[in-house]
Amino acid sequence: MKKLVLLVTVAVVAAGALAVVASGSEAQSRETLTHYSGRDELVVKPLLERFTHVTGIQLKVRYADSAELAATLLEEGRNSPADIFFAQDAGALGAVASKGQLRVLPQRTLGKVFARFRAPGKRWVGVTGRARVVVYNSEVLTRNALPKTIWGYTAARWRGKIGLPPTNASFQAFVTAMRLSAGEARTREWLTRIKANGAKFYARNAQVVAAVASREIEVGFVNHYYLYQHKEQVPEAPIKNHFLGRRDPGALVNVAGVGVVTTTKQPRAAQRFVDFLLTKEAQRFFAQSPGRAEYPLVRGVKPRTGLPGLTNIQGPKISLGALGRGLERTLVLLNEVGYTR
Repeated sequence: MKKLVLLVTVAVVAAGALAVVASGSEAQSRETLTHYSGRDELVVKPLLERFTHVTGIQLKVRYADSAELAATLLEEGRNSPADIFFAQDAGALGAVASKGQLRVLPQRTLGKVFARFRAPGKRWVGVTGRARVVVYNSEVLTRNALPKTIWGYTAARWRGKIGLPPTNASFQAFVTAMRLSAGEARTREWLTRIKANGAKFYARNAQVVAAVASREIEVGFVNHYYLYQHKEQVPEAPIKNHFLGRRDPGALVNVAGVGVVTTTKQPRAAQRFVDFLLTKEAQRFFAQSPGRAEYPLVRGVKPRTGLPGLTNIQGPKISLGALGRGLERTLVLLNEVGYTR
């Protein structure tokens, strides 16, 4: 398979914020899990450290882009040393699951999360939700000045004013969703016209948001929570999120999700990690800690104040499980139109 090309301030976790009492035997655990993490180290490290503190299970973490890690897992196959894959999008998870490299998860785990946000084949489960948005500079633009759909950004008005991260897994999942909902011909045309319109490419979502804040560009295609990460560092930054309308590909709600790698020799410890991510305490960490605003997916945990409810965001009518199956063709398309070569 073609190799997948797919800042947040560290929040101080208050004492007891993720309080779970570990037994004496847990504290003495000598188990170590190899964790492939497509999540940024600065975002998840406090939570991973909490997991080890609670359970005694050590984590040997390999950080990289979710797409890169998915490619690595596919290349490693049965020889992979990984126990856990924590990815930033369903496409990367689906690509690995489709090759049978993630274990089927128990229903008691899957049942904690709404069906919309877990794999149809039960091989991964969503941990948090992330909505695609158009972030814009609020000193330059008003919401009413923005196109009503993602298709409107091909207009000449936006020439040289758009930023996006073409090699990022979440952007690639968005393009996959566009392909699956609107067709490849229309998606190719949109990509070609956006590029011809002078769109600027960045390596990371955070860089896109920073460029919008500095007026290097006026709008960017990112996930919603990057605005909150930037504002944690620069509270006065003139940036706002624009959520697109019903069935728009630009309104895709994706997930960060986790799966247990088939090759693990420690399935019980790996399953404990998955279940830890779905505790209410861990969900609150992602949803409400300083600089964080991901959508919690476990019942009973509220999203950050000011965010529209997930039921109010209706993106393209596709299953998240389809993103993995469609990813390889998306990568070919992005390369053909000059986004990733």
